[in-house]
Parts: sequence; C-alpha cells; structure tokens
Amino acid sequence: MYQVTFSEQSMLELNKLDKLQQLEAIEPISSLKPADLEHPREPLGRFTRAGHSLYRLRCGDHRFYFETRGTEVVHVLYILHKNSLEDFLLRNKLPVSESQLVEQHSKFWKYLESLTKK
Repeated sequence: MYQVTFSEQSMLELNKLDKLQQLEAIEPISSLKPADLEHPREPLGRFTRAGHSLYRLRCGDHRFYFETRGTEVVHVLYILHKNSLEDFLLRNKLPVSESQLVEQHSKFWKYLESLTKK
C-alpha cells in the first residue's frame, strides 16, 4: 500500500464532500497496491502526458488523476467530477494548464451565456 498525498486542487475538491463521502472517495486510492499499478485494469487506467506516466482511477462520480513518487507515495494531482469539462479535456489530451483546471467551470458557462446575449 502507498502513502497518499494530495495537491491543493484535490484537497479543495475533497473538502466539498461531507465526511462520509470523503471516506468513500479515498478508500479505493488508499488501498492501491504496486501490482495494481503494474497492470492497471478498470476502474484504473494509465496514460502518458508530457513524458510522465499518470493514472486515472474512477470512483463513483469522481476521477482521481495521480502519479507515483518513488516506490511509496501516490500523489493525487486532480480530483474531477466525471461529467465536468475539465475531466473531458484531461481525458482527451487537449491542451489545458493546471491553473485552468483549478478555476471554477462557472466562468465557462457565463462566457457561453454572454455569447447568446449579443
């Protein structure tokens, strides 16, 4: 089993959930074993981005995107809702920066609404 650490973005997402939902959400990632990462199978997947191996773990309505750091640490980079624009962009390897992922997607919807008012 790994020690699990969280980025600022992932902690913000976790804190939006109530305590029971938090425990349910982190249980699958906290129980990962090295063999799971060597041969990922659903709901776990592996992909390469900018030369780094990243993993995606589906857990209910959320997707955990993480990397390994050494042999003992799993660092969760992002926690995204399964139906969010950010999750779509990350899964489809579209160019997106970390700061764009952290921003609330409400700005996107406001932008779309502004287009219809013109």
